[in-house]
Amino acid sequence: MNILEIKNLNLSFLSEGKEYQALYDINLSLKEGEMLALVGESGCGKTVTAMSVLRLTAPNAKITSGEIIYKGENLLSLTDKEMQKIRGKEISLVPQDPMTSLNPLYTIGSQLLEVIEIHQGLKGDSAKKVAVDVLEQVKIPDAKNRLKAYPHEFSGGMRQRVIIAMAIACNSKIIIADEPTTALDVTVQAQIMAILKEIQKEHKTSFIFISHNFSLVYEAADTVAVMYAGHVVENSRADELFRNPKHPYTKALLKALPDFNSTRLNAIEGQPPSIRDEFKLCPFEPRCSEKIDICLKQAPVCRNINNSCVSCLLYK
Repeated sequence: MNILEIKNLNLSFLSEGKEYQALYDINLSLKEGEMLALVGESGCGKTVTAMSVLRLTAPNAKITSGEIIYKGENLLSLTDKEMQKIRGKEISLVPQDPMTSLNPLYTIGSQLLEVIEIHQGLKGDSAKKVAVDVLEQVKIPDAKNRLKAYPHEFSGGMRQRVIIAMAIACNSKIIIADEPTTALDVTVQAQIMAILKEIQKEHKTSFIFISHNFSLVYEAADTVAVMYAGHVVENSRADELFRNPKHPYTKALLKALPDFNSTRLNAIEGQPPSIRDEFKLCPFEPRCSEKIDICLKQAPVCRNINNSCVSCLLYK
């Protein structure tokens, strides 16, 4: 059962009186209790897509068409006040840098208790009990006493756990994790991902996981959407995508991963396009090593190939 569906989402940015399209007909679905990973180069639209779900895009961003359906309701048709009841409680965000979300002037406990009071309506000892419980769930030792600590007294990994604890405290149905392991060492990355998987299993929480790290995606994700220049070029079950990638861009990304048996890295030739570029054909065509004549004449559409949605004319 799908808990979230993004249908034909188009988004543009307004700059210097001009409109530049950033997302092109994004179609994604998230099942209850599953993890959907968004992967691709920087600037391809992963974070913008996720922030559109929360309606937290930049002031100059404009959703021009599409629907974002959560539990049968189009989030794009809700008022700001109605959206506030969903944002944080029903759908939460674990940002890339927790220090931008934690106020350095307040203790961890006061910030966590505020979230619990707002979204669960609990106060006093009841709220404190929940706060201690969620900190313990994210493996923070001596949780009761750590409520008195300030953000700067926590390591980067511990701060990230606090943000995850806030999402648990809200009983969120969907957690958007925007590169939650960036700048953390390999051991801490594994610990954070283990916590997310445990939450997913115990609470049947659904995740949108944004990452550049294919190793983490391989281990954690149920489905993977590969994005390029604001397009979803391939969308597949994770096991199928890693075993049998179909889009030339997906193949190139996987080939670019370090191979310990080789001293050479396989780079993707050329440069990613700018948001100022307009696309009438395949956005990856200028860099594609597998392009054929029809790629210069016709735009691809997403086709179902062995249960994978692939936007490529090689499969026409």
